[in-house]
Amino acid sequence: MNTAERAHHLAAAAARFPFLGRTTADELLALVRAEFSHAEALDDFVPYGGHFAKVLAVETILHVVSANTPAAGLQSLIRGLLLGAHNLCKTPSAGLPEIGEFRAALPAELTARVEIAGELPADWLARADALIVFGHDATIAHFRTLARPEQRFIAHGHRLSFGVVFDDPAHASAPLAARDASLFDQQGCLSPHVFYVAGDARGYAARLAEEMRAFQEREPRGKIALAEANAIRTRREDLAFRAAQGEPVTLWQSEASTAWTVVCDARPGFPRSPLNRFVFVKPLPTDFGAELREVRAHLSCAGFWPATLAHARTLAPLGVSRLCPLGQMQEPPWTWLQDGAPALAPLVRWVGTEGARE
Repeated sequence: MNTAERAHHLAAAAARFPFLGRTTADELLALVRAEFSHAEALDDFVPYGGHFAKVLAVETILHVVSANTPAAGLQSLIRGLLLGAHNLCKTPSAGLPEIGEFRAALPAELTARVEIAGELPADWLARADALIVFGHDATIAHFRTLARPEQRFIAHGHRLSFGVVFDDPAHASAPLAARDASLFDQQGCLSPHVFYVAGDARGYAARLAEEMRAFQEREPRGKIALAEANAIRTRREDLAFRAAQGEPVTLWQSEASTAWTVVCDARPGFPRSPLNRFVFVKPLPTDFGAELREVRAHLSCAGFWPATLAHARTLAPLGVSRLCPLGQMQEPPWTWLQDGAPALAPLVRWVGTEGARE
């Protein structure tokens, strides 16, 4: 099965999972072309400079996926299969059924290239040529100590995202911001914790609260653990206390539930959300670099409005690896540079030949 055939089958299986966003054979082949300059570089020698070269993928990839969202795990598996590698998927102990459902939708030749286990089999680390690990810093540090020096190790750790509204007096972008903050119940690394707003930040927060309420009515938040609900209640109480003391804090929240929360807080800094559709709005700072300094190493994506190159130039030096219009934060294209690096290139080696002819 060549690369184009694999892309076709993978796109067909991915169509069963709308949260993966637009996934077509053309999109997947565009990823191959973007990283290797030729869609057939995995299949045969292709022109490279004045000679020819071929891409050879690692034979076996171990994916250690996290439970917060199935999208990251499925994307990693799809990339491994696109390369033609064998894939070992270590899922959370509680399970991640989407991985098995995706494998079941594949043709036999690709199904045979996927193994799934909730507990790490004793021989998987030895079999793997590459490790891709998703999770908290402690998880990544643990697997890094287990990796052999010659194994390729790719880590996707804890990340933070945010939105920026540079110019929107009519608050037209609020429905898009609500979508970004609500999809996946704010569990992914691309989920915004805070929106920085130029102009009337409080007015924007009020409109955002309306849109969060409307999104909840259309797409109710999933069930959460008692500890998660208590974390939201505690944070609400702390903020309400600050507001009662005269601090510039305003709180909007769902009635008789923890379904959604919007907070306008003028205090500088990057607030960490307790997640599950709990988002902050802050005035746009005059020194954005100083505002984000403490979290710079963990930044992932910034959604912004309006999406102009001038505004992108302002945000690019701040530490993020992805910029996109508001409303698209949760739907990266297959060619996105996750954590600022290509996705396929670290998993291959090149072979070049000079002077060869057909």
